[in-house]
Amino acid sequence: MDEEYDVIVLGTGLKECILSGLLSVDGLKVMLSLFFMNFSTILYAGMVLHMDRNDYYGGESTSLSLTQLWRRFRGDDKPPEQLGSFKEYNVDMIPKFMMANGTLVRVLIHTDVTKYLNFKAVDGSFVYNKGKIHKVPATDVEALKSPLMGLFEKRRARKFFIYVQDYEESDPKSHEGLDLNKVTARDVISKYGLDDNTVDFIGHALALHIDDSYLNEPAMDFVKRMKVKIILYYTWLYCSSPCVFVYNDETYSLLSVLDFAFKSFIRSLWHASKEGLLIFIHCMGWENCPRFAFARLSAVYGGTYMLNKTECKVEFDENGKAFGVTSEGETAKCKKVVCDPSYLTDKVRKVGKVARAICIMSHPIPNTSDSHSVQVILPQKQLGRKSDMYLFCCSYSHNVAPKGKYIAFVSTEAETDQPEVELKAGIELLGPVEEIFFDTYDRYEPINKHDIDNCFISTSYDATTHFESTVEDVIAMYSRITGKALDLTVDLSAASAASAAAEE
Repeated sequence: MDEEYDVIVLGTGLKECILSGLLSVDGLKVMLSLFFMNFSTILYAGMVLHMDRNDYYGGESTSLSLTQLWRRFRGDDKPPEQLGSFKEYNVDMIPKFMMANGTLVRVLIHTDVTKYLNFKAVDGSFVYNKGKIHKVPATDVEALKSPLMGLFEKRRARKFFIYVQDYEESDPKSHEGLDLNKVTARDVISKYGLDDNTVDFIGHALALHIDDSYLNEPAMDFVKRMKVKIILYYTWLYCSSPCVFVYNDETYSLLSVLDFAFKSFIRSLWHASKEGLLIFIHCMGWENCPRFAFARLSAVYGGTYMLNKTECKVEFDENGKAFGVTSEGETAKCKKVVCDPSYLTDKVRKVGKVARAICIMSHPIPNTSDSHSVQVILPQKQLGRKSDMYLFCCSYSHNVAPKGKYIAFVSTEAETDQPEVELKAGIELLGPVEEIFFDTYDRYEPINKHDIDNCFISTSYDATTHFESTVEDVIAMYSRITGKALDLTVDLSAASAASAAAEE
C-alpha cells in the first residue's frame, strides 16, 4: 500500500476511540474500515488508520450479551432460562460512571459527541463506614441526618469545605497562608481538626483517591479534586432524553445545566442538590456506549473502522522507530502508532492487577433506598486493605438487563490471587446473588520512550467506578501525540445557545 498515515491506532477500547474522535475534531481525517476488508479495498486513505485484531468493538472494555458472558466465563455451558432474554443483556466489562462536570463531559462537548448518547443520573452515591453503607449527603436534609459526622464535626467539615470552595490558585488571599504545592493534604486536613472517619469520607468518597497515599503528597491535587466534587453536590441532573435534563419539572440541555452548575458554584455548604454522577443508557445494544459514540464521530468525518485484522504487527526500522503495521501480508506505513498495552507487550510493564466480580441479581443493593444505579466506595482503612474497593450497580432501567434484573460489579486492586476471598466484603453487601463471575486482569503502563520509537501506549483500566483516570490518560496521550495541550475550555452559554438553535 502506497499511502503513509500520520497515525495508526490499534485497538477499539474506550481510550483509543476517544483519541480517534479527538484527532478527527482536531482536523485529521480518520480512516476506518469495517470487518473483513483488506488494505487493498480501501478507496480513500485518511491521515489516521484505526484497526483492531478483534471482530468486535471495545477491547477489554467491551459489552457482552449474556450468551457471550457465559461463553467467556463458563465455556460451552448455557445460561439458565430464569435469567431472562439473553439478548437484553449488555454487560460492560469495565463499567464506569461519568462525573457530571468531570473532564469527560468537556471532551464530549468539545467533540460534539453528546448528540450520540443518552444519559441518566445515578440514583445514589454511598460510602462504607463502620460496617454499614451510608448515603453520601446530597441535600441539606441528608447532611443534617447523616450519621457520617457528629454535629461538631459537621461544623469543622463545613469550614474546610468553604476553604476548598473559595480557594483560587491565582488569589493569594484565598490561600490562608498555605502553599498547596508544598504542604501535604494531611497538613491541610489537620488545620481543620477533622477526625479519621471524616478524612476517609472526603478523601475517598469525595476526592476519589484510591488509597491513603495522597495524604503525604502536596495538597494541590487533593483540593482540586474536592472542588470538582463539591460542584457536583449542587447540580441536580436527571436525564429523560438525549442530553436533556429535568430539574423541578423544567427541561434543560446538558450544556445549559453545566453552564448553570459552573456559574452557580457553591453558595452554601449544604445547598439542595442531587448526585453528580451520570450513567450512559444502553440503547439498542451497545450503540449508546461512549466508545461507539466516538467511533461514530470518526465515521462522520469520513472513515470506517477495520476490525478482525489478525496479527496487527508493528514494524520497526533499524533505529527502533515504528514505521508501519502489517496485517494479512500487507503493511500500512505511518509516522506514529497508538495502541493499548496488548499490542506492544515488550514496551510495557506490569504495575498491578484488578480483581472483580460480576453479579446478576433480581433486586437492588440493600440499604441503598432501592436505587437502580449506585456507586458504593469502601475505603481501604475500613477494610484493612492497601486500596479501596468499589461497588457499581445498574439495572434494567438502563437497558443492560431484562426487566427486574440488576447487574452489580465488585472491583479492587488485587492484593492476592484469590478474588473470591478478596472481594468477599463487597459481595456480602449485595444480598442474594443469582449468578457470579470472578475475574482478574493485569494492569500495565508503558515504559518506552515515545519520542524515540514513535509508539504511544495507553495504560490499563483501573478498578475505579468513574471515568476520570481514564480521561486523564487520554488527554496526556493526546498531548504527546500532537505536541500540544488539549484545549477543553468551553463557552457553555454559547454552546448551549447553539445547541438550542440546532434543535429548533
